[in-house]
Amino acid sequence: MTWLLLAHVVAAVGAPWLVRLLGRRAFLVLAAAPAATAVWALTQTAAAHSATPPLQSWTWIPSLSLELSFVLDPLAWLMCLVVGGVGAAVLVYCASYFDSDEPGLGRFAGCLTAFAGAMLGLVGTDDLLVLFVFWEATTVLSFLLIGHRPETRTARSAATEALVVTTFGGLAMLLGIVLLGETAGTYQLSEILADPPRGPVVEAAVVLLLVGALSKSAQVPFHFWLPGAMAAPTPVSAYLHAAAMVKAGIYLLARLAPGFADTSVWAPVVLSVGGLTMLIGAWRALRQHDLKLLLAYGTVSQLGFLTVVAGAGSYNGGLTALTLLLAHALFKACLFLVVGTIDHSTDTRDLRELSGLWRRMPVLLVASVLAAASMAGVPPLLGFVSKEMAYDTFLTRAETGGGWDWVVLGVLVAGSVLTFAYSARFVRGAFGTREGVDPTPVLHPPGGPTVVVPALLAAASLLAGPVSTRIEPYLVGYAETMPAEEHAVHLGLWHGLSPALGLSALTIVLGVLLVLVRGPLERAQQRVPRVPAAETGYRVIMRTLDRVSLEVTGAVQRGSLPLSLGLILGTLVVLVGTTLVLGGVTWPSEVVWWASPADIGIAVVAVVAAVAAVRSRRRLRGVFLVGVTGYATALIFLLHGAPDLALTQVLVETISLVVLVLVLRRFGGRFNDDPSRRQRVVRTVMGVAVGTTVTLVALSASAVRRHPPASEGMDVSAVDFGGGYNIVNVILVDARAWDTMGELSVVLVAATGIASLVYVRGSEVHEHNERLRQARARRRSHPRATSWLAAGDRVPAERRSVALEVVTRLVFHTMVVWSVYLLLSGHNLPGGGFAAGLVAGLALTVRYLAGGRAELQAAMPVTPGLLLGTGLFLSAGFGFVSILFGGRVLQTWIFDVHVPLLGELHLVTSVVFDIGVYLVVVGLVLDVLRSLGGHLDVQIEEDQATRRGGRRARAEVTR
Repeated sequence: MTWLLLAHVVAAVGAPWLVRLLGRRAFLVLAAAPAATAVWALTQTAAAHSATPPLQSWTWIPSLSLELSFVLDPLAWLMCLVVGGVGAAVLVYCASYFDSDEPGLGRFAGCLTAFAGAMLGLVGTDDLLVLFVFWEATTVLSFLLIGHRPETRTARSAATEALVVTTFGGLAMLLGIVLLGETAGTYQLSEILADPPRGPVVEAAVVLLLVGALSKSAQVPFHFWLPGAMAAPTPVSAYLHAAAMVKAGIYLLARLAPGFADTSVWAPVVLSVGGLTMLIGAWRALRQHDLKLLLAYGTVSQLGFLTVVAGAGSYNGGLTALTLLLAHALFKACLFLVVGTIDHSTDTRDLRELSGLWRRMPVLLVASVLAAASMAGVPPLLGFVSKEMAYDTFLTRAETGGGWDWVVLGVLVAGSVLTFAYSARFVRGAFGTREGVDPTPVLHPPGGPTVVVPALLAAASLLAGPVSTRIEPYLVGYAETMPAEEHAVHLGLWHGLSPALGLSALTIVLGVLLVLVRGPLERAQQRVPRVPAAETGYRVIMRTLDRVSLEVTGAVQRGSLPLSLGLILGTLVVLVGTTLVLGGVTWPSEVVWWASPADIGIAVVAVVAAVAAVRSRRRLRGVFLVGVTGYATALIFLLHGAPDLALTQVLVETISLVVLVLVLRRFGGRFNDDPSRRQRVVRTVMGVAVGTTVTLVALSASAVRRHPPASEGMDVSAVDFGGGYNIVNVILVDARAWDTMGELSVVLVAATGIASLVYVRGSEVHEHNERLRQARARRRSHPRATSWLAAGDRVPAERRSVALEVVTRLVFHTMVVWSVYLLLSGHNLPGGGFAAGLVAGLALTVRYLAGGRAELQAAMPVTPGLLLGTGLFLSAGFGFVSILFGGRVLQTWIFDVHVPLLGELHLVTSVVFDIGVYLVVVGLVLDVLRSLGGHLDVQIEEDQATRRGGRRARAEVTR
């Protein structure tokens, strides 16, 4: 099964390329993946029905005890046949259904193939958490398939509706999975069902699991999303909403029934919801004029029928459920594909406009009659076999248990009568001749797979009925996992004159009567008051959520920095502070307040600077005072033996000062607000409370250590594992390299955010790139500058500083060389890619301060995106290269090479990773200087020019 999943992934990824190469014929190639699933399942028939079904297991995430476990028992075997067989048929059908110039056809082909793979993983996995992963994969892929035509509002709305409803159910199911798995002590389904746990927590978990299953299978009150999903292309409806996705919920019910059908919450929920869904879906199907909507509501009804029998929790119910599941997949996929062919050929699905198609599409007529007859429960088709088995099952239950089982039986009979009626309505509406309606023109004559595939599915429904007795041995394996019954049902067309046969005959007779009185019935339906639809409730809930979120956002996110900080810090104080006061916190037995007198002096400086920063009324003064607290922290690091942290803190603080100073150019010199006495008191209290809370948390954390510090033995492992003596750098590029990769991604996002906030228009970016091109051209044409700076002659005279230009000329190259030294020596000495990148960024900052944006372009005539992308590529590429040489991801390789005259040369491959970090940091600083520096310069100059023009204009008016 693992290889089959991989085949689906490869096919899905290659689908867009195949479609570009072969057009719609690519679907024939893609159909090989699900077809291989069906063929493989057939070859494994004997093993799947043995006492020990095939089980494969690989460890996926050891820390979570998560395994890729796949089992092929009788239930999974049947679902693999349905998912693979119908999936292959639908993909073959797509080869004739779509036009080669269909927009987004490659994406559609990939998503449909990936969906088949996700369903295969869902029905085959033996791990509840992995099942949830595949479950949500089907949700996302169905969203993409339903919204295949995003230019239409209907498709977007339907896709969103399906996504919201099924995701809600999926999240509820996830909570149920966690409750059940933690209670049972395992997430392996086979182990849980072998010894099902019991108790209130388990019953709550079962309810949550049922919410997920019932929402996925479109049961009341979640049923409305399925008719809306008919906005998808018809092959999607035939596969996802008849044979695959909606069956996921039924599959989960069937999988859990052997272990939990006897819980107190199971039967009331499953039987009542399933019966109500069957009646509502069938009743609404009789009111539809769109053939596809008619089948959609019919699918809702049949899924309700499946829910009832799958939730019966008995031998008879299990055997009936699997038989009905197979029958439903065959006849409903056939009918949906027939609708697709009719729509493709006539450009309409409205049964009020269709007339006389039986003459032009005789093969499809026969296929539709057979499939509809199977859906209606007419012998000798498989649908009749499964329906009679359902009657027999609940007759037996009613005779022995009575009460509500008679009600359930009555619901099944009533729903089946309505099913017969809407089945006849479908055939007559699609192919019959309507009085007063001209014969429907066939604009695109059907042929090939659009006719053959539905015909084959209908033929399978016909053949499966007479040979159903031979099918039974392959289904009883699942039924035997549930309690046996004295009267066991069996597959077959004839069991003698029995009450179940009488109910089948009654169903057909009453169904024929409904067909004969279809006119009065339609008028009666129109007179029946319309009850509020579930979809209306969904839309009310969504509008309410939108409104509540808008009000909450407007109240707490008003663009007020004091309010936002107050909410964040207040939450910290209330939640953490309450725990500190009431939670029985452990405090240290001894506190060392200082290690040397220097600590006291640094602390006094930091406190004085912090208080002065709070009281400062000028922005620039406040920024520099906050910087003093940062430099004081760096001194603390240095005094306590952390030179790496001290260096990084100093560099970060310096860069932060530069950024803040650049931004402050667009602000006034003084703070705008003049807080009242009350506001100052509130802010003071908040500051003291936050500081106290953080201090107490730090003290408590130091007293409750239960495990040895992670740093123990790091001095030895850093050398052995990373080949370096700088423990901090080894941690960053070796031991915790994945964390560093994540931080690099954050840096990329930050750089993008900074640029997007400053460059409002796309044309501004193009203008900057053009200036870079010009700077490179000037550099080539004037390789030797005649001034202290490369672009010094382009700085306005009133802004030039010869002293600054000379200092820049003297220190720039030294700073760059120092950054390279920090980069290369960082594995053994203080430094590393991050610190080195900050030093190089500061060197560029010096060039910018001395010569403006023109000098910055001359110093680094490349876009920040090039540096950011190259840096991330080097860091990530280093991880993949280590795999190619047989190592782990991001593994460091150490080489000690003897170089004549120089001696031993110690090389570590992680320096490549560090170079990537270096380039990312330089790219970030360059992006900051380009946007907050150079582009703001342009804005300031434009504002100044505007003001000068305004003054001249006013002077002219005055004269």
